[in-house]
Amino acid sequence: MDARSLEVLRTVGSQGGVTAAARTLHLTPSAVSQQVAVLQREVGVVLTERIGRGLRLTPAGEALAEAAVDVSVALERARAACDAFLEKPTGTVRVSSFQSGAQLLLPGLLTRVAALDGITLEAVDEDVAQEDFLALTDRIDIVVAHRPDPSPPWTPRSGAAAVRVVPLLREPLDVAVPVGHPFADREAVRPADLVDVPWIAVREGFPVATVLGEVAGRSGTAPRIVHRINDFHVIEALVAAGHGVSLLPRHTFGGSTRVRLVPLAEVRAGRRVDALLRADRAERLVVRRVLDELRAEAAGIGGPMPDD
Repeated sequence: MDARSLEVLRTVGSQGGVTAAARTLHLTPSAVSQQVAVLQREVGVVLTERIGRGLRLTPAGEALAEAAVDVSVALERARAACDAFLEKPTGTVRVSSFQSGAQLLLPGLLTRVAALDGITLEAVDEDVAQEDFLALTDRIDIVVAHRPDPSPPWTPRSGAAAVRVVPLLREPLDVAVPVGHPFADREAVRPADLVDVPWIAVREGFPVATVLGEVAGRSGTAPRIVHRINDFHVIEALVAAGHGVSLLPRHTFGGSTRVRLVPLAEVRAGRRVDALLRADRAERLVVRRVLDELRAEAAGIGGPMPDD
């Protein structure tokens, strides 16, 4: 068996099927299936099984996929050992972030990396549901992700167990109201104050929606959601125009003259911003250098991360 075939099997497991793995690896689905079939013949055990129209790893396939992670880590560690003797390691590092996280972190990160000779940073925005961030690590070196505070730790699919999680910062979520709103001059608002208030919420499955659910749980009343918008800039404009209140991240949207951000009492309202890396990519020296700069940038913005 070779490292490439093991990587293909591992990606089938982490992406949840052949089609998604093919997109990630820039192969055709048939090429992925063929490589898995060749590997299966080599090891002599069944590695995949049909589930409806899809494919998933068998227990033997999951075990081999986890071993494939160890192989990838060892190879990258060997490359890093050689790179350590270079005067300046060089290479390209791809970083993705959800959009408001990109607004908060990427300008400073790009400035920092520009000062590092030989390292190129390619930035992309990936605003996905919380459950989909881990899958991005198969094609992105550093994935900036967010989750509600508090929340369970990141849990990879089978075949992708070795994902490193690096906490970056905690950003409070405040109640956004227009200037002149009865809440605008308060030091804080409580969930009970927000009963029957029209809300502009994000789509379900995104961290801020989870925090709004906590607010509803405290008040004992379901929030009256009038709009669902994922773009915080649009939300800010709608709040400013008096079309509802919302939850907005304090550090990213705390300077508007049209909107007031009021702290929320009685609820631990915030989001955690983490960097997610596959364990093998985390061994690359250039990736580690960019990660160090990302952590330094985040340290200048958010306070210490509380325990879950």
